[in-house]
Amino acid sequence: MLSQDVENDIYATAMALADEARRVILPLFRGDALSTENKLADGFDPVTVADRGAEKAMRRLLSDLRPDDAVLGEEYGASSGKSGLTWVLDPIDGTRGFITGTPTWGVLIALSDDTGPLFGVIDQPFIGERFIGGFGASQYVGPHGSNPLATRATASLAQSMLYTTFPEVGSSRDRSGFKAVADQVQLVRYGMDCYAYALLALGHIDLVIEAVFENMDVKKEIFTTLDRVMKDGAILATNTSALDIDEIASVTKRPQDVIGLHFFSPANVMKLLEIVRADHTGDDVVATCMTLAKTIGKVAALVGVCPGFVGNRILFARQAQAN
Repeated sequence: MLSQDVENDIYATAMALADEARRVILPLFRGDALSTENKLADGFDPVTVADRGAEKAMRRLLSDLRPDDAVLGEEYGASSGKSGLTWVLDPIDGTRGFITGTPTWGVLIALSDDTGPLFGVIDQPFIGERFIGGFGASQYVGPHGSNPLATRATASLAQSMLYTTFPEVGSSRDRSGFKAVADQVQLVRYGMDCYAYALLALGHIDLVIEAVFENMDVKKEIFTTLDRVMKDGAILATNTSALDIDEIASVTKRPQDVIGLHFFSPANVMKLLEIVRADHTGDDVVATCMTLAKTIGKVAALVGVCPGFVGNRILFARQAQAN
């Protein structure tokens, strides 16, 4: 439990970070001096001097204001701390929008401890809007004043307004799921990046649906970072169904702590939880996950590494036989 003084200091620090990011980014938005690089050899994942400059500036400020906190940044990875608190920084979420001149990007700033997020900010420098939440309160600050954040009290899916970033949501299976929802709502819009989540918090829309791509390089990068920043003994679990968990575990220094937890969708309804033991997963890790499954009311099934959910593969064979 953080003291009121610490909470106040975190709030002030987050506002200072957002102000500093604005200072660096705004002169480059829609400017001639903006240079862009592609982070992917196969595909397009842009990063600009504004992304990197803003993160560097925020990191410098944190080293002055809260030197004991850890930092995890989009562009420069993780740095350790000793306070038990970690700042998570994405200097420009929505770089594609940024480089094409649309004000749908934003600066993302969050603080977490070992239980999860505690405080967060979405800042849109060009419009001058800031969306703040944490420590039991929320606030919108913009050109026309300030007011509490509150979501809409929409009564039905048919009255809902839905956003996603890309029309081509994820995999073909993801797109089918998105279409099943999109066909029932009142309005569907695209291309807003983090600003859609800000509108959701402000109560102007009802739903944001995104998909995480099953990409081994991305997953390895995530687990390399987790391996570096998580404390010894922490279990590194993945919900992936299409990627090899043994290959994911191979990039860590603790393959004995890597395991798969396959929640069936919708996770709040479906009881089955597949616990996937990789080649080097420790018995204590398996036992902990089995206990976790029981604690949250799931029926655990221990399986090995294989493509897809075992339950789905059983159903596929059953359906093929029936046909």
